[in-house]
Amino acid sequence: MALALRSNERSLSPEQEALRDEALRGFAAWPKTMSPKFFYDHRGSQLFELICQQPEYYPTRTEETILRLAAQDIAALAGRNASLVELGSGASRKIRLLLEALRPARYLGIDISREFLQASTRRLAIDYRWLDVHAVCADFSQPLKLPGNALGQRPLAFFPGSSIGNFDPDQARAFLRNLHQALPAGSGLLIGVDLVKDRQVLERAYNDHAGVTALFNLNLVERIRNELDSDIDPRSFQHRAFYNEAESRIEMHLISRQAQQVRIEDRVFDFAAGETLHTENSYKYTPSGFRDLAGSCGFASVAMWRDPAQLFSVHFLRRE
Repeated sequence: MALALRSNERSLSPEQEALRDEALRGFAAWPKTMSPKFFYDHRGSQLFELICQQPEYYPTRTEETILRLAAQDIAALAGRNASLVELGSGASRKIRLLLEALRPARYLGIDISREFLQASTRRLAIDYRWLDVHAVCADFSQPLKLPGNALGQRPLAFFPGSSIGNFDPDQARAFLRNLHQALPAGSGLLIGVDLVKDRQVLERAYNDHAGVTALFNLNLVERIRNELDSDIDPRSFQHRAFYNEAESRIEMHLISRQAQQVRIEDRVFDFAAGETLHTENSYKYTPSGFRDLAGSCGFASVAMWRDPAQLFSVHFLRRE
């Protein structure tokens, strides 16, 4: 239910306008929902880097080990003087595991968090003087138009961190088809994919003992309160994450601690006690299931690497 109120006008940046539009749409939906891409303001990006350091959170360290061991094989598949295009560059830590092995002609970092992107690409340019570094602040979940001067003839797109799992299957297909359209034929796609595994391992990873994931989830409410005209109170919500086995996904929610009303600009939204705001899905795949998904979008499977415990996988695909 939404009621009309009068609010003061305020000037919003394009990023804040997108946040407002998503919040007004998502809070009016049933069930209430918001896209996880709005986690990643500067503080959210910093919190995610802390999540990656938690002992329960296996994806980052496992993927980094795979990349470190497979770097020479990846370089051979990518070819000499490739251009590296990183989608969701974050702190650009994983790309450093590949740079010396690949020695690419150029690097293009793409991320939705402008400040974090600028800081990370600036550090790359300082640390790798021989590398031609470019940055584009963009929402890569939308159709991309990649700058030709940063692509070269046969680029390698890099999408680490199992971020493909944040899309539902239809969204994942749309993302891969958009990427297929943006890349020239023969391009490579190196992508991290989290694997189906024991429920306890998964649920521990998204409910770390230190509570960093909870802070990350609640940062979405902090953003709404700080950046929009809203009276939402982060203390009135709590973090919950669980594995939905039927859908093969981790779900993250913010649970309303009590019946409450939340105002955003001139609209008021009712939350029942225990009602959830669904903030993220993280789908888990089998290797064959992901290969089939990628193949339906025009990407042929070339190689795949997994850790011995089969927690995580990295796929090298070729754009047909």
